[in-house]
Amino acid sequence: MNKTYLLQTCEELKGFSDKSSEEYDTKSDKLLSEINAIMLKRPDIKDLVGEENLLMMQDNHANHIRFISSILKEFNSEVLIETILWVFRAYRSHGFSTNYWAAQLNTWILVLKNQLSTESCLEILPLYNWMQINIPIFVKLSDDKLKSPNN
Repeated sequence: MNKTYLLQTCEELKGFSDKSSEEYDTKSDKLLSEINAIMLKRPDIKDLVGEENLLMMQDNHANHIRFISSILKEFNSEVLIETILWVFRAYRSHGFSTNYWAAQLNTWILVLKNQLSTESCLEILPLYNWMQINIPIFVKLSDDKLKSPNN
């Protein structure tokens, strides 16, 4: 599986309603607050993000909210994939474990279920599930790019 596979499967995610997009955006502060609270309480958090990266993790969560909000409003599979690959490379170069994304996305899914209406959740969760199941591909592609002399 490669980037072509990601693009093909990502295209199936199109079609977020304005209502769901607006709810996600409107509740972004609550979503952010809850994910940070849950992640910071994890006993393994420093193993996931590195010893000195708790603020960087919280910045990542804030950036995640803004980015996903924009994707929900104006879906672009190429931008989504390239941004995810950049995030994997950038944060891993700062000491984030590849296991961080599984923990983070599991937590996002929990938070979305806690904070969003059932209707919005049903529309948005496929995007998070898609990101979650494709973590191994994002890791492989970001590994390839990290090892490439043309970074």
